Amino acid sequence: MVGTPVLFVAIPLLAAFLIPLFGMIWKESVRVIPGIVLAYLLVLAINLMNYVMVNGPIVEVIAGWAPPLGINLVFSAFSGFLVTLMVFLGLIVWMYSYRFKRNVDFEPAKKYFLLLMMLITGSVGMVLTGDIFNLFVFIEITSISAYALTAFYTGRDSAEASFKYLMLGSLASAFLLIAIMIIYSQLGTLNMADIGSKMHLMKPAYKIMAIIFLFTALGIEAEIFPLNGWAPDAYAEAPGPVGAAFAGIVVKAAIYASIRIIYTLFDLSGAYDLLIVIGMITLIVAETAAIRQEKLKRMLAYSSIGQMGLVMVAFGMGTEEGVFAALFLMFNHAIIKSLLFLSGSYLVYNSKDKLIKEVNGIGKFLPITSFLFVLGSFAIVGLPPFAGFWSKLSVLTAAADSNMLLIIALVLIVSIIEVVYYMRVVNRIYFFKKDESVSTQRPTLNALIAMITLGAIVLIVGFYPDAVTGFLHRASADLMDKAGYINDVLTLN
Repeated sequence: MVGTPVLFVAIPLLAAFLIPLFGMIWKESVRVIPGIVLAYLLVLAINLMNYVMVNGPIVEVIAGWAPPLGINLVFSAFSGFLVTLMVFLGLIVWMYSYRFKRNVDFEPAKKYFLLLMMLITGSVGMVLTGDIFNLFVFIEITSISAYALTAFYTGRDSAEASFKYLMLGSLASAFLLIAIMIIYSQLGTLNMADIGSKMHLMKPAYKIMAIIFLFTALGIEAEIFPLNGWAPDAYAEAPGPVGAAFAGIVVKAAIYASIRIIYTLFDLSGAYDLLIVIGMITLIVAETAAIRQEKLKRMLAYSSIGQMGLVMVAFGMGTEEGVFAALFLMFNHAIIKSLLFLSGSYLVYNSKDKLIKEVNGIGKFLPITSFLFVLGSFAIVGLPPFAGFWSKLSVLTAAADSNMLLIIALVLIVSIIEVVYYMRVVNRIYFFKKDESVSTQRPTLNALIAMITLGAIVLIVGFYPDAVTGFLHRASADLMDKAGYINDVLTLN
């Protein structure tokens, strides 16, 4: 084994604090340092993932205090897969952001990349942590960074969007602390594995209260209805690459935390039904809202919310096939939605309102960017042979195996709605006349490389899904093995 899971938290956190210091010596270092750090973390993640696939989970003990007394980090097939995906997307966002706005000088760039490193640190920490109090700490790191990034552009309505996010985030923090207090008062432990092993000792009334507070707190970050009021405004007002970071990194960390808690900590049979019901409501409300949007980024935001609802539905099936489908959806959503946010940002680059009608005829002026947006649109709605087709097919197969006909019908209906509003944009890009008053902006070379990389992954996974399905099967089996997780953590010497 090369490296340790601690480095995923320590190195980006250290880099965030060193960026201002190195910037005093060489101003360009505020842009360069995050790329070096994220590239190293990606190599580390791949190495550890290969190790885990052969040797099993890595449980890292902090300061020599073994669980359940001490803090531990768990890099397993499930958490490791998501960490690798999140670090990769962090690198893509950094590459795209390098000169996204050419007139951004040293001070804003320093603030932006410092906050981006903090955002990635908190999100990765949420996935790796083995105790619920440190989950709270990492959520706070992620949230504070996200509030600041949402308000990055002072000339927009970003302050209002950030304030909405802050208010809901503060509510989430309070609920999470209440849930932690309830669990600790009843079981005397904060370690997730120890909580899972002792949950049968907790009175049902306290279990229900704790899971309600936990799921409400994490549902805000995971964009679950009706807790997602912050998301459309935040996506619309934040810089383009930040929208990709929210969809591909922050939301995935919150989904992971929600599912880890339900699958590992609690033993309530009705929790899976709760996931299905909330997921279906989120999916229906978000997709019907997306079709009514006139602004491109808000349309993408509601689409992202709907996809997270579908992920919850798949997890709610409670079967290994359902978990596999949910993880496949999470992977494809992270890649495809990031591609859509990154390419869409250049389609409406010089627009203040980011209206869909402003992409009219832009395909002739930004051919590569337009093609990549269309590629992402075809993939997200599930058209074959693109990556999104296989994840939606996995959901339908898992639902059919569990005889959940309502889910099958819902997925098919929602897919039709998605086709309508995404094809509306595609139609405008290629078959409408461009408004001469709308100016275009060609992407930088690094932005093109970032978008083409994501587009290539969409095609590779579409034509060769086995490139990722092996990892996904191992990750889904890992999540389903509650006893194995508890044993790996609590039997450390």
